[in-house]
Amino acid sequence: MFQPQYSLTNHLFNNVATCERLYGQVEALRLPKQLELNLKRNNLIESAYASNRIEGNPMTLPEVTNLILNDRMPSNRDEKEIANYFAMLEKLDSYAQKPFSAKLVTDLHQELFAHFEEGAGRLRNEIVAVSRYTREENGKVKLNIKHMPPYHAKTEIRQALEELLSWAKQQTELPVVVKAGIFHHHFVYIHPFLDGNGRICRMLTALLFIKAGYRINRYFILDDYYDIDRNQYSDMLHSADDGDKTQWLEYFSDGVKYSLQSALAKAQTSLQTLHIAQRPSTKERTVLDIMMKYPETTSTEIAGQLQVSRQQAHNLLSGLVEKGLIERKGSTKSSYYVLK
Repeated sequence: MFQPQYSLTNHLFNNVATCERLYGQVEALRLPKQLELNLKRNNLIESAYASNRIEGNPMTLPEVTNLILNDRMPSNRDEKEIANYFAMLEKLDSYAQKPFSAKLVTDLHQELFAHFEEGAGRLRNEIVAVSRYTREENGKVKLNIKHMPPYHAKTEIRQALEELLSWAKQQTELPVVVKAGIFHHHFVYIHPFLDGNGRICRMLTALLFIKAGYRINRYFILDDYYDIDRNQYSDMLHSADDGDKTQWLEYFSDGVKYSLQSALAKAQTSLQTLHIAQRPSTKERTVLDIMMKYPETTSTEIAGQLQVSRQQAHNLLSGLVEKGLIERKGSTKSSYYVLK
Protein backbone atom coordinates (compact mmCIF):
# COMPACT_ATOMS: atom_id res chain seq x y z
CA MET A 1 0.00 0.00 0.00
CA PHE A 2 1.31 3.44 -0.97
CA GLN A 3 2.06 5.66 2.07
CA PRO A 4 3.79 8.95 1.21
CA GLN A 5 6.37 10.50 3.53
CA TYR A 6 6.35 14.26 4.06
CA SER A 7 6.23 16.90 6.79
CA LEU A 8 3.60 19.62 7.02
CA THR A 9 6.11 22.46 7.43
CA ASN A 10 5.10 26.07 8.07
CA HIS A 11 6.08 26.81 4.47
CA LEU A 12 3.73 24.15 3.12
CA PHE A 13 0.91 24.94 5.57
CA ASN A 14 1.02 28.67 4.73
CA ASN A 15 1.04 27.94 1.00
CA VAL A 16 -2.03 25.71 1.29
CA ALA A 17 -3.91 28.42 3.20
CA THR A 18 -2.82 31.11 0.73
CA CYS A 19 -3.87 29.01 -2.27
CA GLU A 20 -7.34 28.47 -0.83
CA ARG A 21 -7.69 32.21 -0.12
CA LEU A 22 -6.48 33.21 -3.60
CA TYR A 23 -8.80 30.79 -5.35
CA GLY A 24 -11.70 32.16 -3.30
CA GLN A 25 -10.79 35.67 -4.49
CA VAL A 26 -10.70 34.55 -8.12
CA GLU A 27 -14.09 32.84 -7.81
CA ALA A 28 -15.58 35.91 -6.11
CA LEU A 29 -14.78 38.13 -9.11
CA ARG A 30 -17.85 36.78 -10.96
CA LEU A 31 -16.39 37.41 -14.39
CA PRO A 32 -18.70 38.13 -17.34
CA LYS A 33 -19.19 35.02 -19.47
CA GLN A 34 -17.30 36.30 -22.51
CA LEU A 35 -14.34 37.43 -20.42
CA GLU A 36 -14.27 34.07 -18.66
CA LEU A 37 -14.27 32.26 -22.03
CA ASN A 38 -11.44 34.48 -23.32
CA LEU A 39 -9.34 33.80 -20.23
CA LYS A 40 -9.98 30.07 -20.51
CA ARG A 41 -8.96 30.02 -24.18
CA ASN A 42 -5.74 31.91 -23.42
CA ASN A 43 -5.01 29.62 -20.47
CA LEU A 44 -5.46 26.49 -22.58
CA ILE A 45 -3.13 27.88 -25.26
CA GLU A 46 -0.48 28.76 -22.66
CA SER A 47 -0.84 25.37 -20.97
CA ALA A 48 -0.47 23.48 -24.26
CA TYR A 49 2.58 25.58 -25.09
CA ALA A 50 4.29 25.29 -21.68
CA SER A 51 3.64 21.58 -21.04
CA ASN A 52 5.03 20.59 -24.43
CA ARG A 53 7.93 23.04 -24.23
CA ILE A 54 9.04 21.39 -20.97
CA GLU A 55 9.40 18.16 -22.97
CA GLY A 56 11.47 19.85 -25.70
CA ASN A 57 8.85 21.02 -28.22
CA PRO A 58 10.53 23.97 -30.03
CA MET A 59 7.38 25.91 -30.99
CA THR A 60 7.10 29.47 -29.68
CA LEU A 61 4.00 30.86 -27.98
CA PRO A 62 3.08 33.01 -31.03
CA GLU A 63 3.40 29.91 -33.25
CA VAL A 64 1.21 27.87 -30.89
CA THR A 65 -1.36 30.67 -30.72
CA ASN A 66 -1.42 30.98 -34.51
CA LEU A 67 -1.85 27.20 -34.94
CA ILE A 68 -4.78 27.00 -32.54
CA LEU A 69 -6.65 30.24 -33.27
CA ASN A 70 -6.45 29.76 -37.03
CA ASP A 71 -7.75 26.20 -36.60
CA ARG A 72 -5.42 24.85 -39.28
CA MET A 73 -4.29 21.26 -39.76
CA PRO A 74 -0.96 20.49 -38.03
CA SER A 75 1.75 19.71 -40.57
CA ASN A 76 4.46 18.03 -38.46
CA ARG A 77 4.96 16.16 -35.19
CA ASP A 78 5.62 19.30 -33.12
CA GLU A 79 2.35 20.84 -34.29
CA LYS A 80 0.44 17.57 -33.78
CA GLU A 81 1.68 17.34 -30.18
CA ILE A 82 0.42 20.85 -29.49
CA ALA A 83 -2.91 20.39 -31.29
CA ASN A 84 -3.61 17.05 -29.55
CA TYR A 85 -2.74 18.42 -26.13
CA PHE A 86 -4.93 21.50 -26.63
CA ALA A 87 -7.87 19.37 -27.81
CA MET A 88 -7.60 17.19 -24.70
CA LEU A 89 -7.37 20.20 -22.39
CA GLU A 90 -10.63 21.46 -23.90
CA LYS A 91 -12.29 18.19 -22.82
CA LEU A 92 -10.66 17.99 -19.40
CA ASP A 93 -13.91 18.67 -17.52
CA SER A 94 -15.52 15.64 -19.19
CA TYR A 95 -12.57 13.41 -18.21
CA ALA A 96 -13.08 14.52 -14.61
CA GLN A 97 -16.46 12.76 -14.62
CA LYS A 98 -14.76 9.40 -15.21
CA PRO A 99 -13.33 7.15 -12.46
CA PHE A 100 -9.73 8.01 -11.53
CA SER A 101 -8.41 4.65 -12.68
CA ALA A 102 -5.61 2.92 -14.58
CA LYS A 103 -7.95 2.75 -17.58
CA LEU A 104 -8.32 6.54 -17.56
CA VAL A 105 -4.53 6.90 -17.44
CA THR A 106 -3.91 4.58 -20.39
CA ASP A 107 -6.87 6.04 -22.34
CA LEU A 108 -5.44 9.56 -21.96
CA HIS A 109 -2.00 8.37 -23.10
CA GLN A 110 -3.55 6.55 -26.07
CA GLU A 111 -5.54 9.61 -27.14
CA LEU A 112 -2.62 12.01 -26.77
CA PHE A 113 0.03 9.95 -28.55
CA ALA A 114 -1.96 7.65 -30.87
CA HIS A 115 -0.68 9.29 -34.06
CA PHE A 116 3.06 9.25 -33.33
CA GLU A 117 3.93 6.80 -30.53
CA GLU A 118 4.01 3.06 -31.19
CA GLY A 119 3.44 2.32 -27.50
CA ALA A 120 0.57 4.77 -27.05
CA GLY A 121 -1.75 3.64 -24.26
CA ARG A 122 0.48 0.72 -23.22
CA LEU A 123 2.37 0.47 -19.94
CA ARG A 124 6.07 -0.15 -20.46
CA ASN A 125 7.59 -3.59 -19.89
CA GLU A 126 11.28 -2.75 -19.96
CA ILE A 127 14.03 -0.79 -18.22
CA VAL A 128 14.14 2.95 -18.87
CA ALA A 129 16.22 5.82 -17.46
CA VAL A 130 15.41 9.52 -17.11
CA SER A 131 18.46 11.54 -18.12
CA ARG A 132 19.56 15.09 -18.87
CA TYR A 133 22.47 16.55 -20.81
CA THR A 134 24.66 19.05 -18.91
CA ARG A 135 27.72 21.02 -19.98
CA GLU A 136 30.82 20.63 -17.79
CA GLU A 137 33.38 23.35 -17.01
CA ASN A 138 35.70 22.05 -19.74
CA GLY A 139 32.92 22.55 -22.28
CA LYS A 140 32.15 18.88 -22.78
CA VAL A 141 28.54 17.73 -22.81
CA LYS A 142 27.74 14.92 -20.39
CA LEU A 143 24.66 12.71 -20.12
CA ASN A 144 23.53 12.45 -16.49
CA ILE A 145 21.09 9.83 -15.24
CA LYS A 146 18.49 11.68 -13.16
CA HIS A 147 16.22 8.80 -12.26
CA MET A 148 15.97 5.04 -12.64
CA PRO A 149 12.31 4.03 -12.12
CA PRO A 150 11.96 1.27 -9.50
CA TYR A 151 9.76 -1.06 -11.57
CA HIS A 152 10.48 -2.55 -14.98
CA ALA A 153 7.86 -5.28 -15.48
CA LYS A 154 4.38 -4.31 -16.65
CA THR A 155 2.71 -6.21 -13.79
CA GLU A 156 4.78 -4.33 -11.18
CA ILE A 157 4.12 -1.00 -12.85
CA ARG A 158 0.37 -1.61 -13.04
CA GLN A 159 0.24 -2.59 -9.37
CA ALA A 160 2.21 0.50 -8.29
CA LEU A 161 0.01 2.72 -10.46
CA GLU A 162 -3.22 1.25 -9.11
CA GLU A 163 -1.99 1.67 -5.52
CA LEU A 164 -1.25 5.35 -6.22
CA LEU A 165 -4.66 5.90 -7.85
CA SER A 166 -6.41 4.11 -5.00
CA TRP A 167 -4.59 6.29 -2.47
CA ALA A 168 -5.60 9.46 -4.36
CA LYS A 169 -9.28 8.43 -4.38
CA GLN A 170 -9.25 7.71 -0.64
CA GLN A 171 -7.66 11.02 0.43
CA THR A 172 -10.89 13.02 0.59
CA GLU A 173 -9.80 15.17 3.57
CA LEU A 174 -6.27 15.99 2.39
CA PRO A 175 -5.95 19.50 0.85
CA VAL A 176 -5.87 19.14 -2.92
CA VAL A 177 -2.61 21.12 -3.16
CA VAL A 178 -0.88 18.46 -1.04
CA LYS A 179 -2.65 15.50 -2.65
CA ALA A 180 -1.97 16.70 -6.20
CA GLY A 181 1.67 17.38 -5.35
CA ILE A 182 2.18 13.90 -3.90
CA PHE A 183 0.45 12.32 -6.89
CA HIS A 184 2.46 14.41 -9.36
CA HIS A 185 5.80 13.24 -8.01
CA HIS A 186 4.93 9.60 -7.49
CA PHE A 187 3.42 9.19 -10.95
CA VAL A 188 6.63 10.48 -12.53
CA TYR A 189 8.62 8.31 -10.09
CA ILE A 190 6.78 5.18 -11.30
CA HIS A 191 7.24 6.36 -14.91
CA PRO A 192 4.58 4.01 -16.30
CA PHE A 193 5.15 4.74 -20.01
CA LEU A 194 8.20 4.77 -22.24
CA ASP A 195 7.46 8.38 -23.23
CA GLY A 196 4.94 11.10 -22.45
CA ASN A 197 4.89 10.62 -18.67
CA GLY A 198 5.35 14.32 -17.89
CA ARG A 199 2.48 15.54 -20.06
CA ILE A 200 0.08 12.85 -18.86
CA CYS A 201 1.11 13.51 -15.26
CA ARG A 202 0.42 17.25 -15.57
CA MET A 203 -2.95 16.49 -17.14
CA LEU A 204 -3.85 14.08 -14.32
CA THR A 205 -2.70 16.65 -11.75
CA ALA A 206 -5.10 19.17 -13.31
CA LEU A 207 -7.87 16.55 -13.13
CA LEU A 208 -7.32 16.17 -9.38
CA PHE A 209 -7.86 19.92 -8.97
CA ILE A 210 -11.03 19.77 -11.08
CA LYS A 211 -12.36 16.85 -9.05
CA ALA A 212 -11.74 18.94 -5.91
CA GLY A 213 -13.87 21.79 -7.30
CA TYR A 214 -11.06 23.99 -8.64
CA ARG A 215 -11.88 25.29 -12.11
CA ILE A 216 -8.34 24.88 -13.34
CA ASN A 217 -7.62 26.03 -16.94
CA ARG A 218 -10.70 28.25 -16.79
CA TYR A 219 -9.05 30.46 -14.17
CA PHE A 220 -5.46 29.29 -13.79
CA ILE A 221 -2.84 26.85 -15.09
CA LEU A 222 0.19 25.19 -13.48
CA ASP A 223 2.47 24.40 -16.41
CA ASP A 224 3.77 27.94 -16.90
CA TYR A 225 5.43 27.85 -13.46
CA TYR A 226 7.31 24.63 -14.25
CA ASP A 227 8.46 26.15 -17.55
CA ILE A 228 10.09 29.16 -15.84
CA ASP A 229 13.04 26.95 -14.86
CA ARG A 230 12.75 23.46 -16.29
CA ASN A 231 15.96 22.27 -14.63
CA GLN A 232 14.68 23.36 -11.23
CA TYR A 233 11.36 21.60 -11.91
CA SER A 234 13.27 18.40 -12.72
CA ASP A 235 15.61 18.75 -9.73
CA MET A 236 12.74 19.40 -7.30
CA LEU A 237 10.82 16.41 -8.65
CA HIS A 238 13.76 14.08 -8.15
CA SER A 239 14.51 15.50 -4.69
CA ALA A 240 11.63 13.28 -3.52
CA ASP A 241 12.93 10.09 -5.12
CA ASP A 242 14.57 8.97 -1.85
CA GLY A 243 11.20 8.98 -0.08
CA ASP A 244 10.65 12.33 1.66
CA LYS A 245 8.44 14.55 -0.51
CA THR A 246 8.56 17.67 1.72
CA GLN A 247 10.95 19.74 -0.42
CA TRP A 248 9.05 18.88 -3.58
CA LEU A 249 5.70 19.73 -1.96
CA GLU A 250 6.99 23.13 -0.88
CA TYR A 251 8.11 23.80 -4.46
CA PHE A 252 4.86 22.45 -5.91
CA SER A 253 2.71 24.57 -3.57
CA ASP A 254 4.87 27.60 -4.44
CA GLY A 255 3.87 26.92 -8.04
CA VAL A 256 0.15 26.70 -7.31
CA LYS A 257 0.38 29.94 -5.32
CA TYR A 258 2.28 31.66 -8.15
CA SER A 259 -0.27 30.48 -10.72
CA LEU A 260 -3.21 31.69 -8.64
CA GLN A 261 -1.57 35.07 -8.00
CA SER A 262 -0.99 35.39 -11.75
CA ALA A 263 -4.58 34.35 -12.49
CA LEU A 264 -6.00 36.88 -10.04
CA ALA A 265 -3.88 39.69 -11.52
CA LYS A 266 -4.90 38.76 -15.09
CA ALA A 267 -8.58 38.57 -14.19
CA GLN A 268 -8.55 41.88 -12.32
CA THR A 269 -6.71 43.62 -15.17
CA SER A 270 -9.11 42.19 -17.76
CA LEU A 271 -12.09 43.20 -15.64
CA GLN A 272 -10.73 46.72 -15.22
CA THR A 273 -10.13 47.02 -18.97
CA LEU A 274 -13.65 45.77 -19.63
CA HIS A 275 -15.12 48.29 -17.21
CA ILE A 276 -13.23 51.13 -18.90
CA ALA A 277 -14.53 49.98 -22.29
CA GLN A 278 -18.03 49.85 -20.87
CA ARG A 279 -18.04 53.39 -19.54
CA PRO A 280 -20.73 55.44 -21.28
CA SER A 281 -19.77 58.22 -23.66
CA THR A 282 -20.92 61.82 -23.09
CA LYS A 283 -24.00 61.34 -25.28
CA GLU A 284 -24.76 57.99 -23.67
CA ARG A 285 -24.60 59.61 -20.22
CA THR A 286 -27.15 62.17 -21.45
CA VAL A 287 -29.43 59.29 -22.48
CA LEU A 288 -29.03 57.75 -19.02
CA ASP A 289 -29.94 61.11 -17.42
CA ILE A 290 -33.12 61.22 -19.52
CA MET A 291 -33.97 57.64 -18.53
CA MET A 292 -33.66 58.56 -14.86
CA LYS A 293 -36.64 60.86 -15.41
CA TYR A 294 -38.52 58.56 -17.80
CA PRO A 295 -38.09 54.91 -16.64
CA GLU A 296 -39.60 53.51 -19.88
CA THR A 297 -38.11 55.20 -22.93
CA THR A 298 -38.34 54.63 -26.69
CA SER A 299 -35.86 55.53 -29.41
CA THR A 300 -38.38 58.06 -30.77
CA GLU A 301 -38.49 59.84 -27.40
CA ILE A 302 -34.70 59.90 -27.14
CA ALA A 303 -34.46 61.27 -30.69
CA GLY A 304 -36.83 64.08 -29.74
CA GLN A 305 -35.04 64.90 -26.48
CA LEU A 306 -31.59 64.99 -28.10
CA GLN A 307 -32.76 66.39 -31.44
CA VAL A 308 -31.05 63.61 -33.39
CA SER A 309 -32.34 61.13 -35.95
CA ARG A 310 -34.19 58.04 -34.78
CA GLN A 311 -31.32 55.89 -36.14
CA GLN A 312 -28.79 57.83 -34.05
CA ALA A 313 -30.99 57.41 -30.99
CA HIS A 314 -31.29 53.68 -31.72
CA ASN A 315 -27.49 53.38 -31.98
CA LEU A 316 -27.01 55.14 -28.62
CA LEU A 317 -29.56 52.87 -26.94
CA SER A 318 -28.05 49.74 -28.54
CA GLY A 319 -24.61 50.75 -27.25
CA LEU A 320 -25.97 51.07 -23.72
CA VAL A 321 -27.63 47.65 -24.03
CA GLU A 322 -24.30 46.09 -25.11
CA LYS A 323 -22.58 47.69 -22.12
CA GLY A 324 -25.15 46.15 -19.82
CA LEU A 325 -26.44 49.50 -18.54
CA ILE A 326 -29.98 49.32 -19.92
CA GLU A 327 -32.32 46.59 -21.13
CA ARG A 328 -34.60 46.36 -24.14
CA LYS A 329 -38.18 45.23 -23.55
CA GLY A 330 -41.14 44.36 -25.76
CA SER A 331 -41.45 43.32 -29.41
CA THR A 332 -39.64 45.00 -32.31
CA LYS A 333 -42.38 47.52 -33.18
CA SER A 334 -43.36 48.36 -29.61
CA SER A 335 -39.98 48.01 -27.93
CA TYR A 336 -38.84 50.29 -25.13
CA TYR A 337 -35.81 50.56 -22.86
CA VAL A 338 -35.40 50.49 -19.08
CA LEU A 339 -32.46 51.01 -16.74
CA LYS A 340 -30.88 47.87 -15.32
